[in-house]
Amino acid sequence: MSKLSSIRREIPSILALAIPIVAGLGASTLLGVTDSVMLAPLGSLPLAAVGVTNAVAVIVFAAIYGLLSALSVRVGAAHGAGQARRIPALLRSGLALGAIVGALGVVVMLAAWPLLPWLGQPREVLAIMFPYWLSIAALMLPFALLSVFKATFEAVGRPWLGTGFAFLAVGINVPLNYALIWGVGPLPMLGLTGAGVASLIAESLALVAAWTFWQRARSMQRLRVRAGLERQQVASLAREGAPLGLMYVAETGAMAVATLLIGTFGAVALAGNQVAMSVGGVLYMVPLGVAGAVAIRVAQERGARNDAALRPIALAALSLATVWLALAAAILGLHGRTIAVAITPEPEVVAVAATLFFVFACSQVMDGVQSTMTGALRGLSDTGFPAWLSLLAYWALGLPLGWVLAHPAGLGPAGVWAGFIVALGMAAPVLVWRFLQQTTSARAPKWSRARGSSGSPRMQPRS
Repeated sequence: MSKLSSIRREIPSILALAIPIVAGLGASTLLGVTDSVMLAPLGSLPLAAVGVTNAVAVIVFAAIYGLLSALSVRVGAAHGAGQARRIPALLRSGLALGAIVGALGVVVMLAAWPLLPWLGQPREVLAIMFPYWLSIAALMLPFALLSVFKATFEAVGRPWLGTGFAFLAVGINVPLNYALIWGVGPLPMLGLTGAGVASLIAESLALVAAWTFWQRARSMQRLRVRAGLERQQVASLAREGAPLGLMYVAETGAMAVATLLIGTFGAVALAGNQVAMSVGGVLYMVPLGVAGAVAIRVAQERGARNDAALRPIALAALSLATVWLALAAAILGLHGRTIAVAITPEPEVVAVAATLFFVFACSQVMDGVQSTMTGALRGLSDTGFPAWLSLLAYWALGLPLGWVLAHPAGLGPAGVWAGFIVALGMAAPVLVWRFLQQTTSARAPKWSRARGSSGSPRMQPRS
């Protein structure tokens, strides 16, 4: 079979996983997008407050996602190797780790609040946003635990199940948002605060639904087999996920700093940037979902010892992500103003958003390649190299160059995102090279069965 045929054959399997993963990620993102859209009629200040809060919260969300990312890879490898009895213990370990990192996320968000006045953000925005900030901070815990269920369902071939619970949160959030923002019946008009409370309640109820389903549904019986909590396994999951947690913090932290740099141009620039990021963030869910799918597929084939399938899987995923983001960049470049007008009626905010759309989308094309190849490497449990490369690309090159283009070069807010185009354009091919190097015939990962402390077989790399 030719290489091209092998790649084409892998596309349906990638899509079968990626589509529900994308839908689930999109549902999670829609909580913030819903806040932005429903608060837009109240003016630029609440919209800017959502932007600042999300810019910081997304760092914590990303750290949680990264720290828990090893779970789907290990469950996928066990599923591919036919070791179903290991999965309940992995799920319980993941829930324990999720509770720990979720609680830490709450603490980090609360600790970050006093730092905002020192970062040059508009005082009028900070004056109204603390209750919203507090609600989003509390949301970290149910988000982390729901992510554990979602990752496990995806890795065992039930990806739409986790997606369903994510959309349940959105379905609850929309009417509750409207009721608490504007005041319906006996409910007071809470505005920005109401949006935060609604998001917290919606995510918490979705978690309760997922937990109840796991405990009661007949189809979940194989995932709730009694299994003791293995502290060593929790620690091992944390160690493997830590580099990816660092990487996602580096990426989203850089995005947050970019937003703060844009904030130095005023509240209107912040609001316009939030409009652009809300739309771009939804579009970016496709390559991010493809990255999750390729990590699971590589882990499954690795567990099944089918090394010949690894490269076709990665190249199929890379093709899908790149084509999608290239089309998205073209659409945003041609119709950005029309899209912005549909979100906010303020002409000044529309003008900023229309300028940012195309530059932001182009940076995402490069980021899509990076995310996809990082997912492929994650499936091989190679997480350290992508983490360090991200630190260099975003912080050593992207942000300094973005500042130069925005201020000394006079490009304004668009210059901040232009810096990332250059940085990610240099990092992406390095990750492709790394994956090809790790999967050459001479250096393909060799996997052997070893016995864990519990006596169950476990896939481990052979040194």
